[in-house]
Amino acid sequence: MGGFFGVVSEKDCSHDLFYGVDYHSHLGTKRGGLAVFDGKKIKHVIHNIENTPFRSKFEYDLDQLNGNSGIGCISDKEAQPLTIKSSLGLYSISTVGKINNIKELSDRLLKTQKTHFFEMSSGEINQTELVAAIINNSDSFESGINEVYNSIDGSISILILADNGIYAARDRLGRTPIIVAKRGNDYCVTFETCAIYNLGFSYEYELGPNEVVFVDTSGIKKITPPREEMQMCAFLWVYYGFAASTYEGRNVEEMHYESGRLLAHNDEVKADIVAGVPDSGTSSAIGYSLERNIPFSRPFMKYTPTWARSFMPQNQSIRDLVAKMKLIPVADMIKGKKIIFCEDSIVRGTQMLDACNLLYSCGAEEVHMRVASPPIVRLCKFLNFSSSTTAKTLITERAIKRIEGGEVNYLNEYCKSDSEKYNLMIEEIRKELGFKTLKFIKLEDVIEAIGLPEEKICTYCFKCNSAKMSDD
Repeated sequence: MGGFFGVVSEKDCSHDLFYGVDYHSHLGTKRGGLAVFDGKKIKHVIHNIENTPFRSKFEYDLDQLNGNSGIGCISDKEAQPLTIKSSLGLYSISTVGKINNIKELSDRLLKTQKTHFFEMSSGEINQTELVAAIINNSDSFESGINEVYNSIDGSISILILADNGIYAARDRLGRTPIIVAKRGNDYCVTFETCAIYNLGFSYEYELGPNEVVFVDTSGIKKITPPREEMQMCAFLWVYYGFAASTYEGRNVEEMHYESGRLLAHNDEVKADIVAGVPDSGTSSAIGYSLERNIPFSRPFMKYTPTWARSFMPQNQSIRDLVAKMKLIPVADMIKGKKIIFCEDSIVRGTQMLDACNLLYSCGAEEVHMRVASPPIVRLCKFLNFSSSTTAKTLITERAIKRIEGGEVNYLNEYCKSDSEKYNLMIEEIRKELGFKTLKFIKLEDVIEAIGLPEEKICTYCFKCNSAKMSDD
């Protein structure tokens, strides 16, 4: 995944940019970057943030990054923003998304344009560099962005820092958000609305799918109109989005409350308390608690002074250890209790197994798991979430393979919450994780909690009509 933030200001923008990007730290784990235009040149810096929070790496760079406009990003994969010198002038560029046909596009450019690409340590091409190469072969930023959208398979949203302002382009199907906010004559462009309020900005405009705008201190210039068709990622509300942020008029925290309330419908399991995995399951647990009138409690405390983010560092086994170390049980609130435990999602299941074992070791009488997303049966091919995960580590695939006795061919019946095979899959997952009972929210309830028409939400990872788990 990843997130970006840009700002144009009548005064120096470096501190707005620094804090605005920092508010996107939950969206990425690998690289952070800032680029600022000082009226003559673009000054930029990129740091590795795998083992250190963004703020700690960049706060000492601010004195060198003075200027009136800038962009920055948190990335889960490639180094960015990149600064490019081209026939269009000097500019910096940052992207969010995933391009599936990188090899095809890069091979074509290498052959027809005699260009070159820097290879990352992984052996892959930086997708932001590829986007820049496509744009550079056009007569303008506007036509270049349009060519990017006509060429790629996947999803990409773009910020470009030019010498006269910022271009912002939302993905062709609007899978990720871009919001413009205003403070006097200053403007910022952001993925997360949670980044704007403490900086004194107020919501001004949300780009539609495929829309391109240009922003400077004179205002917002609309370049490419929005498309009607939209497929915004449901997992932004379910998991990735910060609770204080709002997309397409729906706040993430409110969506979580509603998900918890819908999870509680027709659930008659007896319990003494309702709890959430901190912090991700807390809001759905509150919604569940209020709906069923069962007391909300916190039998786990999250220790954050030294364990700030569970997905750092990159090594999976160490990430699992960090996730375990940061959750401290309150044994006195657990012993002898029947507990309903809520979480936003289950991907691999490792953390859930550890949490369940810990609750029982502290004397819980029963632990019932309630999950505020449907089972994830396919990896996302649009936004790179869970980029370190492979299909073979999904807990759903492990369960289905045990049921089928080998390879998984089709997922149809496992994606239908009223089918026998779905119930068999849930029971296999329950046994693997050790819960007394296990229930996932239905897909139609997630759509209801988001509040947008179903055709405007991407639910690719939750459903399948015919394809295999790794897909297409």
